[in-house]
Amino acid sequence: MAKNVKIYSTPTCPWCIRVKQFLKDNNIVFEDYDVSSDRLRADEMVKKSGQMAVPVLDIEGEIIVGFDREKIKQSLGV
Repeated sequence: MAKNVKIYSTPTCPWCIRVKQFLKDNNIVFEDYDVSSDRLRADEMVKKSGQMAVPVLDIEGEIIVGFDREKIKQSLGV
């Protein structure tokens, strides 16, 4: 079953681009929020992660900061 995946990112962040490509390569559907232009989503990201760093992934409520490939794979079961 597909998991609910949200990514808080910015268009210029190289790690954000990599994590989105990784998810696409693994056929994972995700919602992408550009926190550089969406103040509401930026505030939401800070509340969830406690910081301003991107990318932040929310996988079914599990918060992963940065492109932690192994943690993401484990959380998604890929």
